[in-house]
Amino acid sequence: MQIGAIEAGGTKFICGVGNEKGEILDRISFPTEVPERTLEQALEYFRDKSVEAIGIGSFGPINLDHFSPGYGHVTTTPKPGWTGFDFIGYIKRAYPVPIGFDTDVNAAVFGEAKWGAAKGLDSCVYYTIGTGVGVGVYTEGKLVHGLVHPEGGHVMIRRHSEDSFGGLCPYHGDCLEGMASGPAIEKRWGLKGSELPGDHKAWEMEAYYLAQAISGVILLLSPKKVILGGGVMHQKQLFPIIRKGVAHNLNGYVASPAILDDIENYIVPPTLGDNAGLCGALALGIEATGQRC
Repeated sequence: MQIGAIEAGGTKFICGVGNEKGEILDRISFPTEVPERTLEQALEYFRDKSVEAIGIGSFGPINLDHFSPGYGHVTTTPKPGWTGFDFIGYIKRAYPVPIGFDTDVNAAVFGEAKWGAAKGLDSCVYYTIGTGVGVGVYTEGKLVHGLVHPEGGHVMIRRHSEDSFGGLCPYHGDCLEGMASGPAIEKRWGLKGSELPGDHKAWEMEAYYLAQAISGVILLLSPKKVILGGGVMHQKQLFPIIRKGVAHNLNGYVASPAILDDIENYIVPPTLGDNAGLCGALALGIEATGQRC
């Protein structure tokens, strides 16, 4: 079985083909532009691939309500030309095959649950910290949607005592994304995160915000694994500081050995690395055929 996969990011699209084992056999990437120009490149890529289904993990917000006439549409994104765009409809007119559709970060958590860091577990959460902050939730063996879909990047957080930065989120100012995304780091310190030294105080502040959010999600959802991906988390020095912050915040209240004794294997990077989103899209495509991966 050959499955098409699309990781539709706000900055770039990654398209690939893979199989039911989660193996990516081929891939291509290109910048995200206006919808028609971007998706025509995707359709051209799949033209000679004989895919039996397509899985899509998309930037959002998106409409995931199967009973809504707007199902498969992008909703209130700031990306020019994408608000209200019928993503699934555009693809399906060219390829009338089963299509799996979810948020990009739900795709990433799905990939890690099937083939990555949370393989064999029935719950986990995935944070992607990059251009924005997103959270994918997998619990009791299923992806979580609800009213719309998780938007954990916009939870409110307590401000660090030494932080006077106002926040970048156009909706909420100093929410998690507004304070801890890659652009927030750059705006606050005047340099991209990749240009800051590993011992810069930016990383203690970044970990402070992320540890707050992770502590909250542990208390709310009790996931069996917390996975942290995205460009900001390429700064490996963040992991021990975040783990220490989470342990401090919880203060022994969550009496699980995973946190008390083995937090290094509880809060982890994605095993699939930067392929998590594409593998997750592949899993969505397989699920759309009615098969299990």
